[in-house]
Amino acid sequence: MAIATKLSLTLLFLSYSTTIIFAAANDTGFVGKVDPKSLNLNKKRTLSHFRFYWHDILSGTNYTAATIVPALPKYNTTSSFGMVNIIDNPLTVGPNLTSKTVGRAEGFYALTSQSQATLLMVMNFALSEGKYNGSTITIVGRNVAYNEFKEMPVVGGSGVFKFATGYADARTQFFDPETGDATTEYNVYVFHY
Repeated sequence: MAIATKLSLTLLFLSYSTTIIFAAANDTGFVGKVDPKSLNLNKKRTLSHFRFYWHDILSGTNYTAATIVPALPKYNTTSSFGMVNIIDNPLTVGPNLTSKTVGRAEGFYALTSQSQATLLMVMNFALSEGKYNGSTITIVGRNVAYNEFKEMPVVGGSGVFKFATGYADARTQFFDPETGDATTEYNVYVFHY
């Protein structure tokens, strides 16, 4: 056989083998390609700014946050390391709890530092007003409680906020060290379709 024929057969075999390998890799039965237009992702992204007040109420009979895992005894007075609170906190237009409610912050926060009050925040801001009713903005991030300014990433959402990205900055407006009750202003900047 001529060298050109052998080379052609070798290239044909390699091409065929590569095709089989790629076909096997893509034929998993649970993954496929999607046209972005079918998910309404052909529109221009919008950057929206939301400002609301998050009310974490641990005291009284109408509490909105509850400790589901207490702090480890060794850290109970220093950083509350290990404590986990579940939340269903109101989000209001103004800093007073009596101002208009526009949604709920549902999720949890865990104290994750042995040396300072640092929280892992995992929350869905479930909105209930206007065209945002039923949509959520998901935030997961680190919050150093005693810092004046805290920044956390927006990692997604649902409804209007499918494929959302962005960030939230949080500033404590009120904190009662006796009860643990707090009001925090959230400014959330979200890219969405």
